[in-house]
Amino acid sequence: MIFNRSKSQLPDTESALPGREGRPFQVGGTHLVLGNPVETQAPEGFGVAVFGLGCFWGEEKTFWEVPGVWSTSVGYAGGVTAHPTYDEVCSGRTGHAEVVRVIFDPAKVSYADLLKVFWENHDPTQGMRQGNDRGTQYRSIILTTTPEQQAEAEASRGAYQVKMTEAGYGEITTAIVPLERYYYAEDYHQQYLVKNPFGYCPLHATGVAYA
Repeated sequence: MIFNRSKSQLPDTESALPGREGRPFQVGGTHLVLGNPVETQAPEGFGVAVFGLGCFWGEEKTFWEVPGVWSTSVGYAGGVTAHPTYDEVCSGRTGHAEVVRVIFDPAKVSYADLLKVFWENHDPTQGMRQGNDRGTQYRSIILTTTPEQQAEAEASRGAYQVKMTEAGYGEITTAIVPLERYYYAEDYHQQYLVKNPFGYCPLHATGVAYA
């Protein structure tokens, strides 16, 4: 029965929550650190990258601190349920991961640079968890927005597996899949650690360098 299903098991289309046709909350606004729009398309010539590496509060901060990143937002992706809420994602019945959407200027920071940040700032061998945060929403995942990103991300996973193995870690469990749909998280989650500077959201970096 679906109510007995573990939060560490991805739901299928039959057991996932049905979702809704439209988003039940507003986002909008200006990025509190970078000064650019939060809910926006990328400017012409800019790139979009989407990463899931645990609790998205701290991970958004990790990426907005990267020079060349134009805007960041947090949201939900990789699952089934349309326009989910945070509580629904936390239930484990949407299939979505907590993710960071990064809009970046490729003249200042490359996708390869962002992949390095991704790999070095969490433990990609933990499956459906990061540290004490357990469940499908905390899984390691890269959602690619171009075929070139897909190929580059897959190559980077292989390269980082060598480094992790040398350091005594097991198999990388990171999923790398094309992005189908990104759903913005509620406004109070956006730039959470600016609004709540003492908020708890630990990083789980292994200390293993990508290169």
